[in-house]
Amino acid sequence: MKRVLLVLMLLGAPGAPLWAVQPDEILADPGLEERARGLSKGLRCLVCRNENIDDSNAELARDLRLLVRERLVAGDSDQQVIDYVVARYGEYVLLAPPKTGINWLLWWAGPLMLLGGGVIGFSYLRRRQAAPEGAGAAALNPEEAARLRDIMEK
Repeated sequence: MKRVLLVLMLLGAPGAPLWAVQPDEILADPGLEERARGLSKGLRCLVCRNENIDDSNAELARDLRLLVRERLVAGDSDQQVIDYVVARYGEYVLLAPPKTGINWLLWWAGPLMLLGGGVIGFSYLRRRQAAPEGAGAAALNPEEAARLRDIMEK
């Protein structure tokens, strides 16, 4: 029983993404099929989020794969197919959207926030280093200092 389970796991797990493209979707022309696979690798499955449509088993991914192949058979260039899919589903369907317009902010938000955090941390450490020793205690009046000593002794 353990061997059967092991064989099923070994056969099923790594090959699952390979089964996403169904045999009835594959084009007869190997050149067009290669182009379709290349385009599918750059299109996001709208159901699975960060998975390309070539690896997704979702129905919408299948529809998108068929749409890409349909457009290629109709004679569209790769860019025309991408433009058609983007016009229909929006830029979100691209796994790597162009670095223009508002997308520029998305591409650079992480590095800019990291740089900003580094500047804030550096300035904090510089101010802390420049502060005189015991500056916080000097700001206490004698009554506050006595009360603090009582609290610390308890």
